[in-house]
Amino acid sequence: MEEQNLKAMNPRKHFEGVGGSYNKWYPSDYPLLAQSKVGAGMLLLHPRGFAIPHYSDASKVGYVLRGNNGVTGFIFPNTSNEEVIKLKKGDIIPVPTGVTSWWYNDGDSDLEIAFLGETKYAHVPGDISYYILSGPQGILQGFSQDYVAKTFNLNEMDTSTLLNSQQNGMIFKLQEGQTLPTPTKDTKFVYNLDNYDFFMKVSESEFPFIGETGLAVVVERLGPNVVRSPVLLVSPADQLIYVARGSGTVQIVGLSSSSKIELHVESGQLIFVPKYFAAGKIAAEQGMEFFSILTAKLGLVGELKGKTSVMEALSAEVIEVSFNITAEFEKVLRSNITN
Repeated sequence: MEEQNLKAMNPRKHFEGVGGSYNKWYPSDYPLLAQSKVGAGMLLLHPRGFAIPHYSDASKVGYVLRGNNGVTGFIFPNTSNEEVIKLKKGDIIPVPTGVTSWWYNDGDSDLEIAFLGETKYAHVPGDISYYILSGPQGILQGFSQDYVAKTFNLNEMDTSTLLNSQQNGMIFKLQEGQTLPTPTKDTKFVYNLDNYDFFMKVSESEFPFIGETGLAVVVERLGPNVVRSPVLLVSPADQLIYVARGSGTVQIVGLSSSSKIELHVESGQLIFVPKYFAAGKIAAEQGMEFFSILTAKLGLVGELKGKTSVMEALSAEVIEVSFNITAEFEKVLRSNITN
């Protein structure tokens, strides 16, 4: 992987309608996404906005950026049950491959969800493709009317009603009087991170359902002008990072110090950190928040500073020899590491 390709990435509009929009990052714009087999998208639903049932060719994880009255419906393969789930700001919602889902904003303000996923089995590497059930681009439109009529045991008029009544695209607003199912109180499908202040890594051990995606999640929140000590990707897992809020600087270091990449990043951009690389972050005046995935169930991250860091664990003698410093300076350094 050429390190000059590690740059902040911006999305483009994929669909926009009265009910909301969907933006995504195209591998044609950023070949790094295809090479690394990761992808991302951004769903925005206005009040009463509805994204019709669909499935995708990639396992992904959603993170609710704003809105407290979201609703999603999940249908797992080979089941006859529909799981209806309530969503609010700070929720992580895994969407494994094979799940058919719909999304709805039942609130009075916008609902926004960022999706990050792994595309190693996708139709187009680096791109999360969606296969929708109804409307002009629906799957049934690809079959002959005669075949659809025989499949559902319908006459010609009813078949036309089934295929042609919905003229909206993938996102639209529900009409007055139209309703959707009420969410259940079961929370096994979501994990809320709104109350965590600084750093939280969520994997299968904390949230069993996320294991269905083969991914782990990291959320970081930095206050104004906060310097985040370097995070080390110490397992064979890439990290795809979405800047959820604020702005600042991200430095990425690879095989040698000469390969340092420094990026100015802003809310709404995407960053990629290759496996085994290290990344340091400095927030600007308004602070900064990151939502990211690790492309492995047990993706491990290490710290370079802090009470559980590599530098703290190393003995004083090893630090002194490795950095060619005195014992007195090592004590000063260790005090700063643990603080």
